[in-house]
Amino acid sequence: MKQLIKKEEIIHSPTLNTVLMVEQTLKNAHELLSVAELKRRLPKKVMHQTLLYILDYLQLSGKVIIGTKGVLWIFTERKELNELMKRGTEV
Repeated sequence: MKQLIKKEEIIHSPTLNTVLMVEQTLKNAHELLSVAELKRRLPKKVMHQTLLYILDYLQLSGKVIIGTKGVLWIFTERKELNELMKRGTEV
């Protein structure tokens, strides 16, 4: 897998809220997005380097595919597991 940026270059680490915001935007897009288009669709501004770091993480975790034409959300949630968790008892 190709990593977009090297760890030594990281100046700012993304917060969990920023990672979740990028995930939700990609999930709701239902189409291939260029990085520029993704930045436009995000509800808050994100530094370009931070966005690349998040996309690198999402690719390594198997949630997105990054190609020459853009980024595509590929992760599908396991609905059966969610249903079991809803019916389960909280400890």
